[in-house]
Amino acid sequence: MGKLYIVPTPVGNMADMTPRAVEILKSCDRIYAEDTRTSGVLLRHFDISTPCSSHHKFNEHATVRPIVEQLMAGETVALISDAGTPGISDPGFLLTRECRREGIEVETLPGPTAFVPALVNSGLPTDRFIFEGFLPQKKGRQTRIDRIASSDCTSIIYESPLRLVKTLQQLSDACGAEREASVSREISKLHNSTVNGTLGELVAHFSENIPRGEIVIIVAAQNCDTPKVHKNKYKD
Repeated sequence: MGKLYIVPTPVGNMADMTPRAVEILKSCDRIYAEDTRTSGVLLRHFDISTPCSSHHKFNEHATVRPIVEQLMAGETVALISDAGTPGISDPGFLLTRECRREGIEVETLPGPTAFVPALVNSGLPTDRFIFEGFLPQKKGRQTRIDRIASSDCTSIIYESPLRLVKTLQQLSDACGAEREASVSREISKLHNSTVNGTLGELVAHFSENIPRGEIVIIVAAQNCDTPKVHKNKYKD
């Protein structure tokens, strides 16, 4: 049997790549990447010449079995995504599940995940939280938002900049405009920032200041006893 490595890659800053991650990507037999063009920049930066093929949400059902067969033949394979840890709002679950069924060893390296720094930056309770990922665009969306509104722990949501204001408004309608929240963008990049405030304040702020880049929304739990914070922008 071979071995599957799940290798996190930087969410923004190349310096966040660990030496061990580089070593594994250089020594494995093949790398599977979400987008070989995007990952090609990373691989060239670290002088990694291992053969690289695609494994993304549009082809993963077709590629899972061939990858498993390579692993069963004794190859060592690494899975990476465009940024962060594979399997967290990125392809990875289907492959690791199939490896588990076949008794193939899977090792996930610790590394970057955008929601962790966003959660800590928010100043909201971190002892209990739920990761919602991207909300559905249509069917089931309101049900998820209502669940967030009544949750007794901090909620984490991924969003695109184009849909941010709409999502914040829907959260404000469901949770109340006074619910505490934060919006972090461009985690670990040059222009990373976190804006804290109530949902109503965040709607007003981002209606006037259209954001760019990857977005993480953090929403306080229902009846959260965290002291009220006023809108505040933090930037590295």
